[in-house]
Amino acid sequence: MDGSLSGLSDISTPGRVAGPDEGLSLQELALAARNHGLPLEALRYDVTPPGLHYVLVHYDIPDTAADGWRLTVGGRVRRTLDLDVDGLRSRPSVTRRVTLECAGNGRARLSPRPVSQPWLVEAVGTADWTGVPLAALLAEAGVAEEAVEAVFTGADHGVERGVEQDYRRSLPLTTAADPDRDVLVAYAMNGAPLPPQHGSPLRLVVPGWYGMAQVKWLHDITLTDTPYTGFQQAVAYRVRQAPEEPGAPVTLIAPRALMVPPGFPDFMSRTRVVRPGPVPLTGRAWSGHGPITRVEVSEDGGAAWTEAELVPDPAHPWAWSAWRTTWTATPGLRHLTVRATDAGGNVQPVVEPWNRGGFANNLVQRVEVLCTPDATPDTTGV
Repeated sequence: MDGSLSGLSDISTPGRVAGPDEGLSLQELALAARNHGLPLEALRYDVTPPGLHYVLVHYDIPDTAADGWRLTVGGRVRRTLDLDVDGLRSRPSVTRRVTLECAGNGRARLSPRPVSQPWLVEAVGTADWTGVPLAALLAEAGVAEEAVEAVFTGADHGVERGVEQDYRRSLPLTTAADPDRDVLVAYAMNGAPLPPQHGSPLRLVVPGWYGMAQVKWLHDITLTDTPYTGFQQAVAYRVRQAPEEPGAPVTLIAPRALMVPPGFPDFMSRTRVVRPGPVPLTGRAWSGHGPITRVEVSEDGGAAWTEAELVPDPAHPWAWSAWRTTWTATPGLRHLTVRATDAGGNVQPVVEPWNRGGFANNLVQRVEVLCTPDATPDTTGV
């Protein structure tokens, strides 16, 4: 810094898209170093280990401790609740297996590229979340007749596009107070207390919605009689083609299928190497709009498709489904592609759905695979 900065707007600039020949900036690389995606080989796990689950932290991981932490439920309620973590844990709990995906997943593959966290396709993970149903907490507080939304405030604090803020999002009460939506105030992940990066000691889990709705380090729930218009609701997380548009809100997860890349990789290019013959292909597929009904695989970049076997798990309706098939590899460079269709008839596109924020880009996954009968062993002896 040269001392010439005079305000928040000098350090926190408006959203933008990259120029035609603009590479990743040091700022984007710093974001990529702070946040991380799921290694695609970890798709083999039904439940993602916490250290492999994707992480996005908007500002800093707060310095939090369960001792002394309080959750308040107020606003348009008949009785304000003020709970510590033990008080929350003493209430009836449930565990739900839920797949979470960042709303910006796939952003780095867009052209022109929106400048932000440069996700490829790995911003996803599935966990067993344990906590108290939000609908039960709201029923205990008593929802006032005039209430229309629930606003959730996390302890992470920062600046974005010149606006100083706590991270704060809202849900309509039709979602927040509906027992069938399984929204949780969670305090455990995969049977253990929440790790710091995943929202310890309390977080929101909203099945079927993109990750921006899953407010971490949760300490306040306020019911309002008007729609919330804070930054993360009305400015960020809107699908726009032009900056002056109000945009459509980002909500439910669009369908996506991912495959475990077959064979073994080249270190830099990540091109996969396989041998001729039958090659098992496996992966996961999910959607916030309903169950996955079809997964298809192509070996020629999407010119022709073959249906894979879907392996749904009815016990976990909010989690991804497994799929599998066998591909007969022949020598040459192949472009494996996979796409999903959900019960609502939504199909992954083969052409990128561009928008300025890079949100909900569920373009099909493409994996470059070299099939070769030749092995090149390391003979250096090192």
